[in-house]
Amino acid sequence: MKMRPEKYLRYLFLPNLFELFGTQRTKEILSVNPTIVPRREEAQQVVITAYCYNKETIEERKDLLLNEALALRDSGKIVWINIDGLRKSDVEAIGNCFGIHPLLQEDILSVNQRAKMDEADDILFSLMNMLYYNEQKKSVDQEQISLVLGKNFVITFQEDLDRDVFTALRERLKLPTSKTRTKEVDYLYYTLLDTIVDHYFIVMDKLGDEIEDLEEEIIKSASKRTLAYINSLRKELIVLKRTIYPVREVISGLIKSENELLTEQNERYYKDVYDHIVQAIDLVDNYRDMLTGMQDLYLSNVNLKMNEVMKVMAIVTCVLAPATVIGGIFGMNFNVIPLSNHHWGFWIAVGAMVLIPLWMLLIFKRKGWF
Repeated sequence: MKMRPEKYLRYLFLPNLFELFGTQRTKEILSVNPTIVPRREEAQQVVITAYCYNKETIEERKDLLLNEALALRDSGKIVWINIDGLRKSDVEAIGNCFGIHPLLQEDILSVNQRAKMDEADDILFSLMNMLYYNEQKKSVDQEQISLVLGKNFVITFQEDLDRDVFTALRERLKLPTSKTRTKEVDYLYYTLLDTIVDHYFIVMDKLGDEIEDLEEEIIKSASKRTLAYINSLRKELIVLKRTIYPVREVISGLIKSENELLTEQNERYYKDVYDHIVQAIDLVDNYRDMLTGMQDLYLSNVNLKMNEVMKVMAIVTCVLAPATVIGGIFGMNFNVIPLSNHHWGFWIAVGAMVLIPLWMLLIFKRKGWF
């Protein structure tokens, strides 16, 4: 039978921590290069949903065709068109119909874009990233969303067909007493932005729970896996920081904007969103400080355990030193050795080997060395 040593040697090594928290995530986070124009894959399916409403009525239309969505421009009501799935031809058709500038159309089709806001041709444009917490991978996922505000219409472009944070907003919009129904179109725009920002806190709460569990693990039983997990959470905080920090500039730009699409009576609502995003930024900074402190705590625990091991080894070495010395003396090849021919010589030597270490342990104990 042919032996395969590699089959058994692999059990002698510790598990590769990079397989658990690999460098692939690092590549995903740091793979943003503005000098390279990324290619967006065309969506296999596009779902268009629209809400046409005023104070008295609301009409929900699902699974619209592109031509049907374009016809809503002249509905005479406030229109919210939501597009899940991006295709270049569809974005260009909607952009040309609703007067969205070609540069803004490029931003909508961009990949890994930084949050921004812009104004062009009576259009107010905001690009943001929605965040989701992936329970399986313990990571933060991003979805780019573009929001276009025009006269009596709002258009939202989303990448993912399966995930959405606007479900609660849709349900509120259907209520006759909904505040959104009685306000101008810029209030709907504010509500969309506020929903995205509020969802940031849900994701951060999930990360906060992970950080809390990690802190308990460090105190109770830290390991190399713990250090790898700290590094993994710090990567996710990079994602949060990259996503949330630029949003402050977006909301600030909307507050300072003198665009006629933004009414003065709704300005205070945008200021409220600004306060929320500032709180989110402070929370991200707090999480980063906590993880830095946890890493220091982990290293302190490792050093403390090493000191304990070294202390035990030093005590054992000191305790065995008398026996080693006595054994070495009586093991020398001299003709005349004290007690070598004595009847109790062996037992005297053994007794010295036992009593001297016990006396040393008593002294160590009184000095508080262990």
